[in-house]
Amino acid sequence: MAEPGVETRTRSSVITARATASFEPVGRSVAAARAFVRDTLQGWGHPELVDDAVVLTSELVTNAVIHAGTAAEVLCLRSDDSIRVEVADRYPEREIPVQSGRTLGSPDRENGRGLLLCAALAHRWGVDYTPTRKHVWFHLDLAQRPVGTRSAGPVLPDALLPVTDSRARVAVVQIDRAGAVSAWNDDAEELFGYASEQVTGKPLGDLAAWPHTPGIGTGLAEALRLSRWEGSYGIRCADGRVIPVYAAHLRVRDAEGEPSTVCLLVREHERAILQTPQRPASEPGSESRAADPFEVFIGSPAPDDLDGLLQRTVERARDMLDGDAAFLLLATDDETELEVRATTGLPAARQRFARVPVETGASRYGSARMPAVHEDLAAVPGAVPLLEGTGMRSVVTVPLKVEGRLTGSLGVAAEAANRYSNEEALRLQFAADRIALAVESARLGELERLRRGSLSFLVEASDLLAGTLDRDQTLALMAQMTVPTLATWCAVYTIADQSSDPYLSYVLHEDEDRIDGLKELLSSISPPDPVPTPGARVWTAPGDAAHRAALSASVRALDHPTSPLSSGIDTTLGNESGVASEEVVLSLVSRNPGSGTLDPGRPSEEKLLQEGLGLAEDLSRRAALALDNARLYSERVAISQSLQRSLLPPGLPHIPGVEVDVIYRAAGEGNEVGGDFYDLFPIRDGAYGFAIGDVCGTGPEAAAVTGLARHALRLLAREGFGGPAVLERLNAAILDEGARSRFLTLLYGEMRPQEDGSAILKVVCAGHPLPLRLRPDGTVTSAAEPQPLLGVMEDLELYEETITLDPGDVLLCVTDGVTERREGTRMLGDDGLAEVLKTCTGLTAGAVASRVLRAVERFAQAPASDDMAILAMRLREPDDR
Repeated sequence: MAEPGVETRTRSSVITARATASFEPVGRSVAAARAFVRDTLQGWGHPELVDDAVVLTSELVTNAVIHAGTAAEVLCLRSDDSIRVEVADRYPEREIPVQSGRTLGSPDRENGRGLLLCAALAHRWGVDYTPTRKHVWFHLDLAQRPVGTRSAGPVLPDALLPVTDSRARVAVVQIDRAGAVSAWNDDAEELFGYASEQVTGKPLGDLAAWPHTPGIGTGLAEALRLSRWEGSYGIRCADGRVIPVYAAHLRVRDAEGEPSTVCLLVREHERAILQTPQRPASEPGSESRAADPFEVFIGSPAPDDLDGLLQRTVERARDMLDGDAAFLLLATDDETELEVRATTGLPAARQRFARVPVETGASRYGSARMPAVHEDLAAVPGAVPLLEGTGMRSVVTVPLKVEGRLTGSLGVAAEAANRYSNEEALRLQFAADRIALAVESARLGELERLRRGSLSFLVEASDLLAGTLDRDQTLALMAQMTVPTLATWCAVYTIADQSSDPYLSYVLHEDEDRIDGLKELLSSISPPDPVPTPGARVWTAPGDAAHRAALSASVRALDHPTSPLSSGIDTTLGNESGVASEEVVLSLVSRNPGSGTLDPGRPSEEKLLQEGLGLAEDLSRRAALALDNARLYSERVAISQSLQRSLLPPGLPHIPGVEVDVIYRAAGEGNEVGGDFYDLFPIRDGAYGFAIGDVCGTGPEAAAVTGLARHALRLLAREGFGGPAVLERLNAAILDEGARSRFLTLLYGEMRPQEDGSAILKVVCAGHPLPLRLRPDGTVTSAAEPQPLLGVMEDLELYEETITLDPGDVLLCVTDGVTERREGTRMLGDDGLAEVLKTCTGLTAGAVASRVLRAVERFAQAPASDDMAILAMRLREPDDR
């Protein structure tokens, strides 16, 4: 048993590799730390130490993040003779569980188990303290190997060696910290068609067709941050094609410490060039343990995610039967179809989510529920639809079953005929039985994570859609929530009414450079049929149109290689590769049947998942309701605004020798008319009536009394009634409204311009702020006396006052929204308004009204909460005429 102490070394201890990572004090950090140590040691080529290192790291990180409750830092160091792993936490006062006599604590204690394991498994271990941290470290000695040998395989006959092209090419691509391409070698240019200057500085994600479902598995960004990663994905070439590649990523740092990732890429069928050899068997005489059949087939450690497990499964199956291709399909919930979830050695178009029926014929070979061996597919065309056009001649398929229920199908294919027999089928079935339960468990875990992610997505979508009643913003949100989470591109069609055709309202593509081309393409084809029923329908028109356009551009370029018409072929091919896809139509159905359609699409090699379609349908239902709400709101606003405009005067009449200007502000969003109102109208030859009033309250209820008052004033004044009689009859009309009545302050007057430039003014001020008169010398006086307001008492005794305005005089009439403007305990008031008016000497009527409004707005920081009306009339001086 190793004992803790000071580290001593008898051999060279030069550090040859270093990796470090930090983990937050949460439960999932333990699994992340295990994965970090596992990937690091496998990347350094020491798989024989992975199991012990992972166990020890798991216990020590658990002590740090669970028991100590602090963040943990894991440091891996490789020297010539050993691997050193350090786990540091920020809880230095926690004691080591060592008792007297150097006997370690009991295994039953909650803490200290990690140190017990260190003593049992590590060659050396210890604990170092600093004022702020505690470091627990352990060493695992490296096995002695022959110089220059890391791993080796047996001598094989030439016929069994891996197949490559006549000139094997290895693309070397270096990715910087930000995920952008910083280096691109000649083989990369030859394989993918891009020159180095075309891709340098661009994110690798723009080129990679990453086989990743949102919410599950490892994404491209995560893979680039790992110390080492191997696997398959696609690269979009310059001609628009996506070719499958096998990649090996290695995270490195330069002399300045700047990290980057070196990516080696080969064609998928040449994967043997880069693929890490399987873990070698234990050496003779070493301590053996019972082998787990699952680990024998999959390898240890098994991938944590479903995609990784399925991909490892098809690769192992292909290698086990020495095949050229392999595929794994998972059954749908109703067990009527199988969906391709992992392939190797097949074209990119067959890689993900293609579907085939479980039952394809009456014979036992026509059912995926039974093992099947096809010695020569050329003799039975269509027997395995997935392999049509791939060059595969023989295939063996076996079912994956859990408790008698079909959960999937595993197949291995070869380019030569008569490669497989019942013996290979039995071997493959044995392997399938070993992994079926693990696959089903991982699938259920994926579904649960996907459901949780879907629920979170729908909650966020509902919040966003409920947060707006603007139609255009709703359309934009519908598309932005679809792309890129559910689809590569999306179009939204809307229908104005049942007799109208669908109209292309919004288009979005994850590549912004393709939006204009996509919009042009969709505008050139007929929109999808507006079927007012929920559910997804396939729509092939965009892909067909893009394909035809690409073919037409290719023909023109071949016939006229120097013609300007051929210059658009790259754009056309780019559109074809981005649109040629699986496109579905989701009808937007809510209260109004057939509001339009939401049309998400993906490229043909990235078909929509069934779960993604279900999520898109849920989104379409919420989007349809939000769009209908926006439509109803727009209609109500249009009706409201139309009615409100009818309450405003149609225009201001021209009064000889008098300048008139009005500023009106209604309180409340969407209100054009409130409780304040004004009017100016001709009564009879040479006489003009004007009014400015304030109904108690704001909003539509006050606006109703506004309409009554304004129209009654015009009618009564033109019937020849004087000011007091007009207001007395209006008072009676307001009281007749009963419970709907509201009291009203009103300033009403009649103006008659005179030949000498003056004007005779008769006014009645019923409870309203008094009008102010500004003389050319800057003197400000009241132009009326206060009298009782309207809508309160039945018997009013009002009287009329007569004044004469001289040329250059200004008459200012306002509502209490101006005089009662407040900032804390301060109020503008009548005196404050008079001071503002004194500064308006020599200004036009419009300038006077604008200065008053500006003074009101600047008096307080908060926006005005009351309606405001400002009516300014100025008699022109002789020089102004």
